[in-house]
Amino acid sequence: MDTEVLDLPLSRTANERLHAMIPGGAHTYAKGDDQYPENLAPVISHGSGAHVWDVDGNRYIEYGSGLRSVSLGHAHPRVIEAVRRELDRGSNFVRPSIVEVEAAERFLATVPTAEMVKFAKNGSDATSAAVRLARAATGRSRVALCSDHPFFSVDDWFIGTTPMSAGIPAATTDLIASFPYGDLAATEEMLNRHPDDIACLILEPATHTEPPPGYLAGLRDLADRHGCVLIFDEMITGFRWSEAGAQGLYGVVPDLSTFGKALGNGFAVSALAGRRDLMERGGLRDSGDRDRVFLLSTTHGAETHSLAAAMAVQTTYVEEGITARLHVLGERLAAGVRDAAAAMGVGDHVVVRGRASNLVFATLDENLQPSQQYRTLFLRRLLAGGVLAPSFVVSSALDDEDIDRTVDVVAQACAVYRKALDAADPTPWLAGRAVKPVFRRLA
Repeated sequence: MDTEVLDLPLSRTANERLHAMIPGGAHTYAKGDDQYPENLAPVISHGSGAHVWDVDGNRYIEYGSGLRSVSLGHAHPRVIEAVRRELDRGSNFVRPSIVEVEAAERFLATVPTAEMVKFAKNGSDATSAAVRLARAATGRSRVALCSDHPFFSVDDWFIGTTPMSAGIPAATTDLIASFPYGDLAATEEMLNRHPDDIACLILEPATHTEPPPGYLAGLRDLADRHGCVLIFDEMITGFRWSEAGAQGLYGVVPDLSTFGKALGNGFAVSALAGRRDLMERGGLRDSGDRDRVFLLSTTHGAETHSLAAAMAVQTTYVEEGITARLHVLGERLAAGVRDAAAAMGVGDHVVVRGRASNLVFATLDENLQPSQQYRTLFLRRLLAGGVLAPSFVVSSALDDEDIDRTVDVVAQACAVYRKALDAADPTPWLAGRAVKPVFRRLA
């Protein structure tokens, strides 16, 4: 039996302190210690580039940094320099700063499919504002969201559709419809089932699968024919797919789109962008006698240092070819992991999926079904090898040595995985409870 080589006493103490004061022990459920093997949830001290150190002094190669937000690596010099420059000039004023003008101009030059943009601090505010705008513009109440995409907002209209729906009135979720990704016929059937009642279609334009040929263009056509607003949630695809997002890569223009995560390289900034005639419904220059929309109004939405970070990120992506680098790194990692898994006889069980710039992995049991127990086993071995990887989402700060080291650790993990499969029972290798899904009804 393999023995555990990683001990995290200071992290365990820190996790106890976190749970004593913070519900869930973290400010984001996806960062909770239930997402990690028991007693192996590192509490981070600091990070630099593609590496982080926990409070116990262990160094890790990190993937999925900041829930995919830190795509340039921690403390990226160009971003930090831009932020520091603004901090000395003040960060929040009683009137708009000139930085807001510059940031909007930069964003719209980078994402030319949009005509106006409004900045906020998190993705949920941006997606909820898009939904509100669509409802106001169409005079309809029902929202259709893609059922195959895991997360859109912390607000009631989405969370009410998850197993964690406590506290959300049924009347809210009664106004939600859904459609499957990649299936135009099913989407049209849903639209016909709610004639003149769907305010918008909201989806991620791509995730771990590429859109089928003609799919996004087909959605564009359906939205036009049924009079609803097409919203692309580009929180993940923005910048990772192309500097102009998935809409720029695939050439399909939504009515509204939302960006975040990679936009600030870890600094809090998100964006709602889209057609001028829709966006102006939340402005001061809308013509006619239509009711105004309370679109986005956040005290900290235009903090100068976060907008400076966003501009530095966009400049870095364009000037340094970051999107292409993410794909090269991801392709090297995906090929290495697949080869290592195959060599250890678990190629059908440890599966890498997704676009090279946004890789995830699946852990399947002896019946090729998704398994939280086997995920726990796999994560334990990665952590023991100095790899912190809830996903295999790369940052541009990784180098070939990091990738090769990761593949070596994966190979070691796959050797243990094979032993567990042969035993048809991973329990002896878990040393505690299995990791848990984020969305579940009971704690």
